[in-house]
Amino acid sequence: MESLYELFCAGTALLEAGDYHAATIPLTRARDLSPEQTSIREALGRALFRSRRFREAADEFEAVVERYPTNDYALFCLGRSLQMLGRHREACRPLALACTMAPRRGDYRLYRDRARAAA
Repeated sequence: MESLYELFCAGTALLEAGDYHAATIPLTRARDLSPEQTSIREALGRALFRSRRFREAADEFEAVVERYPTNDYALFCLGRSLQMLGRHREACRPLALACTMAPRRGDYRLYRDRARAAA
């Protein structure tokens, strides 16, 4: 049986290598072993998003935001996941919060503005 650390390392290595579908397997197992670990959930959310599994990605980013509501990256990713689901009105709030927390991030502003226009 692989340890939590080994699962996380394997998953993040696959994620960084661009093998998003494969990354979801060890990261899901790691999340199931330690659901309170936001670093695992954020990595899993990234892998799910890149695998076009937007509903599941939104769930992971939402879990991170619930635990750390000032995590601008998780807010941004939650908003992007909601956008990809066509839920632009819901995406506006997390994207606006991410922009407020990291005002120099042009990508945050770009997607916030797109969500507002689509809403």
